[in-house]
Amino acid sequence: MSRATDTAQPLRLGIAGLGTVGIGVVKIVQRHAAMLAARSGRPVTITAVSARDRTKNRDADLSEYAWETDPVTLATREDVDVFVELMGGHEGAAKEATEAALKAGKDVVTANKALLAHHGQALAELAESLGRTIRYEAAVAGGIPVIKSLTEGLAGNGIRRVMGVMNGTCNYILTRMEDAGLPYDTVFEEARQLGYLEADPNLDVGGIDAGHKLAILAAIAFGTQVSFDDVVLEGIGRISIDDIRRAGDMGYKIKLLGVAQMTGRGLEQRMTPCLVPSSSPLGQLSGGTNMVVLEGDSVGQIVLRGAGAGEGPTASAVMGDVMDLARGMRLPVFGQPATSLATPTPAVTAIAAPYYLRLQLADKPGALAKVATVLGEAGVSISRMRQYGHADTSAPVLIVTHKTTRDAIDAAIEALPATRVVEGEPVAIRIEEV
Repeated sequence: MSRATDTAQPLRLGIAGLGTVGIGVVKIVQRHAAMLAARSGRPVTITAVSARDRTKNRDADLSEYAWETDPVTLATREDVDVFVELMGGHEGAAKEATEAALKAGKDVVTANKALLAHHGQALAELAESLGRTIRYEAAVAGGIPVIKSLTEGLAGNGIRRVMGVMNGTCNYILTRMEDAGLPYDTVFEEARQLGYLEADPNLDVGGIDAGHKLAILAAIAFGTQVSFDDVVLEGIGRISIDDIRRAGDMGYKIKLLGVAQMTGRGLEQRMTPCLVPSSSPLGQLSGGTNMVVLEGDSVGQIVLRGAGAGEGPTASAVMGDVMDLARGMRLPVFGQPATSLATPTPAVTAIAAPYYLRLQLADKPGALAKVATVLGEAGVSISRMRQYGHADTSAPVLIVTHKTTRDAIDAAIEALPATRVVEGEPVAIRIEEV
């Protein structure tokens, strides 16, 4: 870490992207100019901005700032010290402008999780080779200071596991389904009408947005290169209101849960629906709130909870990074030199865990015995089971297994159709111990 000696000169920002977050940053700089200067030891100012549409009403006074139509031009201006990239997207203008800013000797602050998930290693190596840095607290979990916690507060810990709910839209949908007793399709449309979903909804409900965040956290936590392509992704589209109700009957909540941990077989990264105990902090998380759980060998378990998106929380995270740069604090992008980051060996669900199985069982003599036989032959033992009232020909059966592997669960599911007593496609959801 280095600390600047000249604190009299202002830190001059160039902001590319004037959407919700960008305007939030402008408002903070305008509203808290004296406080920012007092806390950093130097003024923090905005000299130039860039966005696609200059005529749009943005509910903020931008008249004092130079306007650039090209973000690359903005990124290389001589009167910009820090390029603040809030455009989004992992290719095109965001990537080109970020690279241009670094090559022009600027530090970069970004909220762009996709950019870092896809190009983080190359950008980190470029930045560090030029004596620059990229700060990105706002890219992961909005206003929650999880990047700072990993790179600074927990730097003396070997991290055992990173886990969390990192997409507020998915958490809203799942908790809304439970609270209102509504099916997935209805709540999905409600979330779309409220503006909670990305333009491509699969970024949210398919787990991609949260997977980007998990890959970034895993790189910091385990000293590896960002490997988003190795994240196992499964969205929430197959979760039914019946699953939510029946999991609740057995003491669990369903969450889109990210988990990263280093195992003997390699780095496990997955963003999938999981069951967690209803009484756990993750189980009690409702609405659009995010929660990240960090487990260190010295500190134990740390739970960070807060707003994962929105103008204020995300702009707050951007400004936290800006303030560190104003104070002269500069760290390697992923907590250690980028050239020292290891190439991870991916491991798919290497750690055994209990599973929740939902089956639609035909009303035939010996049906349950046939299912138990198939599970046993796959190495899956039953811990608990519950059968619900049935229709004319079939009944839902819930099974909670003892600890087993995903491979064993998949083998059992593959063998079940041969029994001719299971109707439809079984649902298997991992139960995460938290």
